[in-house]
Amino acid sequence: VINESQKQQLESVSYSSRYALGLFYEAGTRIDVPWAAQYITDNPCIRFISIDNKKRNIESPEIGPSVVVHTTVTFGSEHLDSDPAEVQQLILSHLERIVPSLPKPASIKFQKWRYSQVTKAMPDCLGQMILHTQPLLICGGDGFTHSNFDGCIDSAMSLAEAVKSHL
Repeated sequence: VINESQKQQLESVSYSSRYALGLFYEAGTRIDVPWAAQYITDNPCIRFISIDNKKRNIESPEIGPSVVVHTTVTFGSEHLDSDPAEVQQLILSHLERIVPSLPKPASIKFQKWRYSQVTKAMPDCLGQMILHTQPLLICGGDGFTHSNFDGCIDSAMSLAEAVKSHL
């Protein structure tokens, strides 16, 4: 469906890779830190930690707290093809050094994002690419703009205009 030029353009887009952990606790568990979220700049593994219910201002005695941990881009790319159990344990060991008072979670959700954030967007693109006109096939997203919420909105607006012009 796509031509060689389009294929090359799509292949030129690159993304960072990351890991994330969600730590879930029983109701009534106290996580005793003076912050709701923290950006970590001096750790080779962990970039961001949030006490998610506190960050969202939805603390409740009926629902246990949760902690979200994101790794650095470098850590994500260095461990992209590593054993997931080993990576999870490595992240947890770094987390324990950063927040030693953190209680043991009731459960953990481990997430690998091979494609996390756009590091190099589609060159000379206005938020979307028409791959085919009959039938209409358009692709878009932050890979066609830049990796943040505004990039997604810019792409969505561009996609809507492209569809509108083909109606």
